[in-house]
Amino acid sequence: MAAPEEPELSQAQTEKLLQFQDLTGLESMDQCRRTLEQHNWNIEAAVQDRLNEQEGVPSVFNPPPSRPLQVNTADHRVYSYTVSRPQPSGLIGWSYYLIMLPLRYTYSTLLDIFRFAMRFVRPDPRGRVTDPVGDVVSFIHSFEEKYGQSHPVFYQGTYSQALNDAKRELRFLLVYLHGEDHQDTDQFCRSTLCTEEVITFLNTQMLFWACSTSKPEGYRVSQALRENTYPFLAMIMLKDRKMTVVGRLEGLIQPEDFINQLTFIMDANQTHLMSERMEREERSQTQVLRQQQDEAYLASLRADQEKDRKKREEEEQLRQEEEKVRQTALAEERRLRTLEEEKERKSECLPPEPPADDPESVKIVFKLPNDTRVERRFLFGQSLTVIYDFLFSLKESPEKFQIITNFPRRVLPCLPTEEQPNPPTLKEAGLSRSEVLFVQDLTED
Repeated sequence: MAAPEEPELSQAQTEKLLQFQDLTGLESMDQCRRTLEQHNWNIEAAVQDRLNEQEGVPSVFNPPPSRPLQVNTADHRVYSYTVSRPQPSGLIGWSYYLIMLPLRYTYSTLLDIFRFAMRFVRPDPRGRVTDPVGDVVSFIHSFEEKYGQSHPVFYQGTYSQALNDAKRELRFLLVYLHGEDHQDTDQFCRSTLCTEEVITFLNTQMLFWACSTSKPEGYRVSQALRENTYPFLAMIMLKDRKMTVVGRLEGLIQPEDFINQLTFIMDANQTHLMSERMEREERSQTQVLRQQQDEAYLASLRADQEKDRKKREEEEQLRQEEEKVRQTALAEERRLRTLEEEKERKSECLPPEPPADDPESVKIVFKLPNDTRVERRFLFGQSLTVIYDFLFSLKESPEKFQIITNFPRRVLPCLPTEEQPNPPTLKEAGLSRSEVLFVQDLTED
């Protein structure tokens, strides 16, 4: 039985599929598609979940089986630094700690039970992200209202956009998850995050993205990165052609320690960025070289095509000229054949030559343009057209001609005209019994 065909993707889904593959470095398009479908085509959540799997934490869509998964704890590629809260000191401190311990435990337990029960009554509104950019911008505004304008430059875009920019620019991306209800959040923001040295360091060394976990966008990132406590920061970079978490900082960390830890993470992974830059430069040079080769090939191809076009045009022009010559020759051949047929027809229609002793006969000597002489007798009563037809039937005669008397010099009207539709007879033309007439060639005219 054939497997059912998967539905075709829309243009937006295809773009998300290609973007997700580019961000995660997955080669299998089927795996990319399955992951996005599991996350309802939410690319930010899919990317975060993929990053979470790379850290060795199970995906939210692949919960642990009955037998715990074997996690490789010897993999130290993800640097983790956690600052624990200071232990109480002195009798008063320990007394206060022991008194508050059961209260805090009870409060925490009841709060977890309440939250768990509320999931069945009303789903967590943070689970549905409708305006990720709005969530980030809203957090920045509330942060500035509470802590002032002096802070690191927040990336004003979605988490996915920040990943894209960090990958494109080959920069470190520091992600800060703001836990509003945590007891250390306020002190971290005032004493560490908003100090001058930290602001200068973050603004010059990396991209800085932050959002509150009370916002859907921040909550979604929190679900992917799986923080243990607050304040929480994760360092992400392009490593082995994938956006990878390379460092985690948790707890209330002091400014100097904060900068030292970030510097350590950056120094430990700088070689990966350098390698990526070199690979990208090599790809760029290869692309430029290939582009130059393609341009040279196209230029050569265009030159060859232009040469072929000119050759075809010349051949076509030569063919047309040859065809024109051939058609001209055929037309000339047809014209000559028609002329020959006309001469023969005129010759056959000529009246017979009268005898020399006929008193009405006229002896005419014709001098042709080629200096040949032709002699024939006609009757006085015959039309000048007969003389013209006789000369026309001769092979030596030109195609067009006129007959001229020598003295007085005049042109005999041998052909009918509008003024004289019936040419005169030899007698009417004033010819004597013996005449010499000249044939003038009019063909060139």
